Amino acid sequence: MVLLEISSGWESFFQLIGILLVFIVVLAATYVVTKWIAEYQQGVTADKNIHVIETFRVSSNKFIQIIQVGKKYLAVSVCKDTMDVLAELTEEQLTWLPSMEEKKESPVNGSFQEILENLKKKIPRK
Repeated sequence: MVLLEISSGWESFFQLIGILLVFIVVLAATYVVTKWIAEYQQGVTADKNIHVIETFRVSSNKFIQIIQVGKKYLAVSVCKDTMDVLAELTEEQLTWLPSMEEKKESPVNGSFQEILENLKKKIPRK
């Protein structure tokens, strides 16, 4: 009877270890696939002819964006269902243009750890 209880305890322990290993493998696979998809998406959209220079939120679902299409700069309004060109801008009319290094260092391209550290700096502790 005691021997049966001991083996049952060990079986439960090994089942727990097995479940934890499966969980860790699934978590690692999820991480690897997510990183792969992010790199693929970044490669698809990188170094193309369209770049968003700046975005300004007017209301919850309305934005004004300055975008670069080829060598032209456009001010566009982006709403829930529509996108309209407001004006064509010249490079001289823009007060600031990001350099290629600044585009690469944007928080969107940063790691999760960098974004988390920036948020920690902005949010005061009690």
